[in-house]
Amino acid sequence: MLKKMFFAATLLLAANSAFAELVVVVNPANGNALDSKTVQRIFLGKDKKFADGNETIAVNQVADNQIRQDFDEAVLGRSSSQVSAYWSKLVFTGKGIPPKEVANDAEVVDLVSKNPSVIGYINKSSVTDAVKVVEL
Repeated sequence: MLKKMFFAATLLLAANSAFAELVVVVNPANGNALDSKTVQRIFLGKDKKFADGNETIAVNQVADNQIRQDFDEAVLGRSSSQVSAYWSKLVFTGKGIPPKEVANDAEVVDLVSKNPSVIGYINKSSVTDAVKVVEL
């Protein structure tokens, strides 16, 4: 029993440390206050504008990327397969288009740095001066 508890605690710590490396980023010129609920609504296509009225352009990383899976679980509160099913339904019914997908952190940083409307997520180690971290 003690071994099982230790194993479970170890898994929880590993999961938390993986999520801790994930950061949401926007262009430094984007002055909107964002919280986790707003970020969730943006990435689920429910909010299409920031509080200042400018459009939102969410950028996802490709589905097989671990950071995407971490984002889906930690921020969206769903597994990647649940998020995929959610978007499939919206696309099928004509009610939504999923966020653009890019291959890696560098592509997210590039897009965010060039457009104040873009919001994405990357590994904390990939943060540069070209992006601003959103504190969730």
